[in-house]
Amino acid sequence: MSTQTPPPPVSRTSPQPARAASTPRRGRHWVLWIFLVVVAGAVGYAIFVRPFQQPTEGGRGGRRGARDNQPMPVTAIPARTSDLEVKTAALGTVTPVNTVTIRSRVDGELQKIFFTEGTNVKAGALLAEIDPRPFEVQKLQSEAQLAKDQALLDNSRVDLDRFKALLEQDSVAKQQVDTQAAQVAQNEAAIKQDEAQIASSNLQLTYAHVTAPISGRIGLRSVDQGNIVHASDTNGIAVIIQLQPMTVLFSIPQDDVPRVMKHFATGEPMTVQAFNRDGQTLLATGKLVTVDNQIDPTTGTVKLRAEFPNTDEMLFPNQFVNIQLFVEQLKGVTVVPTAAVQRGLNGLFVYVVSADNTVSVHPVETGPSDKGVIVITKGVKPGDVVVVDGVDKLREGSQVELITSTDEKSPAAAAPAKDAQPAGKRGHKGAKPAQN
Repeated sequence: MSTQTPPPPVSRTSPQPARAASTPRRGRHWVLWIFLVVVAGAVGYAIFVRPFQQPTEGGRGGRRGARDNQPMPVTAIPARTSDLEVKTAALGTVTPVNTVTIRSRVDGELQKIFFTEGTNVKAGALLAEIDPRPFEVQKLQSEAQLAKDQALLDNSRVDLDRFKALLEQDSVAKQQVDTQAAQVAQNEAAIKQDEAQIASSNLQLTYAHVTAPISGRIGLRSVDQGNIVHASDTNGIAVIIQLQPMTVLFSIPQDDVPRVMKHFATGEPMTVQAFNRDGQTLLATGKLVTVDNQIDPTTGTVKLRAEFPNTDEMLFPNQFVNIQLFVEQLKGVTVVPTAAVQRGLNGLFVYVVSADNTVSVHPVETGPSDKGVIVITKGVKPGDVVVVDGVDKLREGSQVELITSTDEKSPAAAAPAKDAQPAGKRGHKGAKPAQN
């Protein structure tokens, strides 16, 4: 008999080779994660740490640090003491003092027109004539009725005298005398009524001649000669506008009201100038005459009215103009160019140039501004040199190089080089022109 060889026993540890095969793959994952962490750390270092490190001397980093420490070219101007006019700007509308629509006060045919459109007329001048014949007829009727009633009155008075004589002779009753006296009083009342009718007819005849109630310029006529006009017509015949003087209605913010009212209450005239729409041409100069008694809640403004002589008739009704209201004049205040004042998280500030050509941040408090300069009430004193151009890259302690201002209109444009000379002696040979 042959003996069969038994199968080899099955080991429970047979899966070990497969587990061992997965170990290298897991190791590669760990390597990848470590690589990503290293890359992220390098990027974070380059972005957040390296820019704030001081460059080392020598080598490539030293050359870059040298460039960063180079003085920044800036334009600086010293603060100065000056007088400043405080003004308030507004948009106004030219409003006439008087505007009258000429209407007929009687009905009838417009027979004649005596004015020329667009010309100046005087108060009381004859402008138009309504057909007067109906009113003349009414007057004749009233006069005839007056004559009739006058005759009746005369007759009743004679009868009354006769009855009084007979009453003394006891020939008539007293009642008849009283009745006749009442008749006389009735005829007298009729006379007064007739006189009133005549006066009414005369008034209608007066109204038939249309005259100018005010002096001013008359506009285009709304109705032609020959048409029937009525007292109820809305358009009327024409419009007269008084041009001298002329007023302008404008509004100012409610924050400016206390300052304006303070000076308006003194009674001193407050000058107002009216410019054209682009603000370049001065049209007229006048004074403030009226301040409204309430604030408009929808706009937060108050209406004011200024009056102008308008002798040259440069102001035209309903014209839009730019208004400059002179509120007050400040004497001996510290001013700097408006461009020198910067706004930061902590408020307003300026860069002041020190004697060693470095800048320092000075918080300031400001006042009114005008013509490119602004009042500094706190933080800067006269003579302090403030940076007006090139402030974008400045910070506390930055080294600067003063350059000459080319703006001749700037206040004290020629002064910076003189005031910056002591600093220039330490760092540079005077002020240098700007390099393009």
